[in-house]
Amino acid sequence: MMALVWACLTGRALALDKPAPASAEASAEAPLVVYNRTVTVFRATFLGVNPENRARRAALLVRELVGRAGAGNVTVQIEPQVNVLLIDGELAFVLTAADADLLHGQTLVQASAAARGALQQVLADTRESRDVQRQLRGALNILLASLAAALVLVLIWKLRRWAIARLASRLEQRAMAVRVAGAQLVQTDRLVAMVSFGVRLLSWAVVAMVAYQWLSFAMLQFPYTRPWGQGLANFLFDVATHLGAGVLGALPDLVIAVAIFFIARAAIAVSRPFFSRLAVSERSGTGWLDADTARPTQRLFSVAVWVFALVMAYPYLPGADSEAFKGMSLLLGLMATIGGSSVLGQAASGLVLMYSRTLRVGEYVRISEHEGTVTEMGAFTTRVRTGLGEELTLPNSLVLGSVTKNYSRVVKGRGFVIDTTVTIGYDTPWRQVEAMLIEAARRTEDVMDEPAPRVFQVALSDFYPEYRLVCQASATQPRPRAEVLSALHANVQDVFNAYGVQIMSPHYLGDPATPKVVPRKAWHAAPARPADEAAAGRDDVRPA
Repeated sequence: MMALVWACLTGRALALDKPAPASAEASAEAPLVVYNRTVTVFRATFLGVNPENRARRAALLVRELVGRAGAGNVTVQIEPQVNVLLIDGELAFVLTAADADLLHGQTLVQASAAARGALQQVLADTRESRDVQRQLRGALNILLASLAAALVLVLIWKLRRWAIARLASRLEQRAMAVRVAGAQLVQTDRLVAMVSFGVRLLSWAVVAMVAYQWLSFAMLQFPYTRPWGQGLANFLFDVATHLGAGVLGALPDLVIAVAIFFIARAAIAVSRPFFSRLAVSERSGTGWLDADTARPTQRLFSVAVWVFALVMAYPYLPGADSEAFKGMSLLLGLMATIGGSSVLGQAASGLVLMYSRTLRVGEYVRISEHEGTVTEMGAFTTRVRTGLGEELTLPNSLVLGSVTKNYSRVVKGRGFVIDTTVTIGYDTPWRQVEAMLIEAARRTEDVMDEPAPRVFQVALSDFYPEYRLVCQASATQPRPRAEVLSALHANVQDVFNAYGVQIMSPHYLGDPATPKVVPRKAWHAAPARPADEAAAGRDDVRPA
């Protein structure tokens, strides 16, 4: 038998095909393909013939034997070193132990059985290809399948148009009902466009699936294309099997990750009453967190818990060990490191402002040259609304790095401190100026009587003293506060005009003809009264 094998491999095969040059490099594996069907794979050199030449010569022999009108019996003859596959008693090819797929634990017996079954399928396909009736039946099946596929495509097209129209009308009705302060919140055209795109995408996916199934069915009808059709059908099954196995394999780890997230959510839910009690106790004066810091502290605690839960659940997430997942994590970390420095700085400044209680919502403050009511203290910015129709957004780092004047912190009850400054020459009695400023403050409607308005001489400049009027107003909103200050300035001008005192700041040009001093008889010019001097604690003032 070995002599027959050697003769077939060397003599008969040489007559059928010219061998490749000896210097040509052969591949490690060479499949034997007959009529688009893989019969076996040669993996070893046998009797000096490499796998590629063995596959080419075996293909020629098998095609010659299959083309004969024989019985088509395939047998396996076991020899001491090889297994010989015969078609109607004639040699087709031989398999050695080295041709088995050792990586998957395949033996020579199993490889021979698989090759025998593939050869039988090749013979069956060959006989079928010679049957005209079966070919006509296959063509009729393809025609019927094409009609069915066309009907399904038309149905999908009409169903898509109906679904888009129906969803568009429903969305328009729902969107018109969603309003905030009388304004429509959702843009109907954008929403309809998104839904239409989703429906079209789904319909195209269904069309692609129908076309895929039609192509696979059509290829299965003819012997020559049947291996391709079986490959298409097996591909979807293999993909579904692979995905299903991956999902089932990831379920235990996924359950652990979900359990970690549920525990984190429960911890946050348990902490909510604690922070609520802290905020309430602060209103009664017994807590260490106030209402302004209790809620942000609760949010920070929630963020910390979720971050900790994500770190703990990370190893159990599906695909966490893959290189793509690791690369994405590294990229996100690099982006956060490079671009998040300023953001983290703003957030840190916001935390300092919040926990130092420098500002609170509703307080009237002056930050650098900006003045107004604090309306919002965010993690990155602080919003201040002026009384002039402006809303200022200040970065927290700017607020923290600037001198902040808080006009609401020292007042009693509601309201805020308001002040204004005038400069009057030395020839005007200071008592008269103080009395006129206090009278102007009392004429202003929203200025409170208690605490009483006060006037301070904050500077004695070269040409004039500087007077500052300080009082408390009851207004709480930005616009009324600006109106109070405007009304106060208007009253100051009216009072000074009524008593004939010019609001001006003189500058030195030369020595005056008469000394610019106030005689004692003019110390209490109207509206000043002698009692004001005693109330001010200035009884010790005597003329020179």
